[in-house]
Amino acid sequence: MTISIGDRVPEGTLTEFVENEQNGQAAGPQAFKVSELVKGKKIVLFAVPGAFTPTCTTKHMVDFIRDAEQIKAKGVDEIWCVAVNDAFVMGAWGRETGATGVIRLLADGSATWTTEMGLEQDMIARGLGVRSRRYCVLLDDGVVKQLNVEEGGEYKVSGTQTILSQL
Repeated sequence: MTISIGDRVPEGTLTEFVENEQNGQAAGPQAFKVSELVKGKKIVLFAVPGAFTPTCTTKHMVDFIRDAEQIKAKGVDEIWCVAVNDAFVMGAWGRETGATGVIRLLADGSATWTTEMGLEQDMIARGLGVRSRRYCVLLDDGVVKQLNVEEGGEYKVSGTQTILSQL
């Protein structure tokens, strides 16, 4: 079952590559409980099938980096990108694209949380395993307020123009 507007996001663990030790937290991959990350925050989360893939890198990520200040100016506390990759890949992708420090790049390495959301896609036949569908969601204290899920390989409704119009 796919998550819907009004639902609370499922509990799960996402991993973030922390670049530098800060506030007593070590550098490197750090696991976070979703319930703790979303508590009391308004978050725009966009999910992509994979880091370093063409549309994800040259369109989706670029648009969110470009429009991050506009999004945050509308009362959003954080912008997340979630992909079914490991934290090392997400960290490298953040450094490569300039997203580090602008967008939280959160790894769902085994697609566990993505599957709980009902937003996984089977790409095994293409050699990519189980991945996330491309989508964008507005969360308020962990509750889905807007949900924009793409069909197939499209990039039409999950970008910044859609979410900016919904904020």
